[in-house]
Amino acid sequence: MSEEVFRALADRHRRLLLDRLRERDGQTLRELCAGLDVTRQAVTKHLAVLEAAGLVATTRHGREKRHHLDSAPIDEVAARWIGRYARPRVQASTELKTALEAAVSETEFVYTTYIHTTPEQLWRALTEPAFTRRYWGVEFTTDWRAGAPMTWVENGRETVDPEQVVLEADPPRRLAYTWHTVTPEWAEAAGIDAETLARLGAERRSKVTFDLDVEGDVVRLRVVHSDLGETIAAMVAEGWPRLVSELKTLLETTDR
Repeated sequence: MSEEVFRALADRHRRLLLDRLRERDGQTLRELCAGLDVTRQAVTKHLAVLEAAGLVATTRHGREKRHHLDSAPIDEVAARWIGRYARPRVQASTELKTALEAAVSETEFVYTTYIHTTPEQLWRALTEPAFTRRYWGVEFTTDWRAGAPMTWVENGRETVDPEQVVLEADPPRRLAYTWHTVTPEWAEAAGIDAETLARLGAERRSKVTFDLDVEGDVVRLRVVHSDLGETIAAMVAEGWPRLVSELKTLLETTDR
C-alpha cells in the first residue's frame, strides 16, 4: 500500500485536492473542481487514484457523492519511513505548525478516519480482547456498561483503579471511558522516565470517546481524547494516529 500512497502523493494536483479536503471535508466533485487549472475529467481520475490509495473515502448523500480525507495511510507511511530515518529532523520542522493547529483546543485531540467495515465489527475491534491484543497489545476487563469499572491488561500487567470506568456505551455507535492510571510499572514498561512520570501523575485524568457513523459503505471513526494535560497531550497526538492506522489495516486486510 505504501507504493500506492507515494504514487498518489507524487502529483501536485492530487496533493492540492487533499489540501482542499483537509480544509473542508466532504466536498463534491463540482466543489473540488472549482478554481483548478485542470478539467473535470482529470480531477475525477486524480480522485480515483487517491481513493485507490486509501487517502480519500467517498459517501453518497442522495444523488451527491462526497469526498472525505483519510490520513491514516499517510500516518502509516510516516511511522514506517520518517520514524525510522528522519523523525527528529522532520519533527523539529513540524512542531510549530502542529502547535499552531492545536492551539484552538489545547486540552483535546481529535482524529477521524474512514474504515471499510461495519459498525458492529468496528465495535468488536474496540472492545474485544481478540482484536485489541492484535493492534494495541492491550485487553480490557469490563462488561462495557456505563459506570462499569475497567481493568487494563498489557503484557500481563494489570492496571486497576476505581476511577478507570466506562462513561458511555451505546453499541455500535458510541463508546467513552476514562484513560488508565499512570503507574510506575506502566512507565517502566513504556520507557517513561521518572520526570515525565511525575508530570503525568500531576495531570488530571483524561478520557477518550469513539463515535462510529455509517457513511455509505464505510464507517467514519472519530476519536476524541479530551481533558488532556500538556504531557499526555503530546503523547496521544503521536500515539493515536499510529494506533488507528493499525486498527484500520487490521479490519480492512484480514479475514473477519
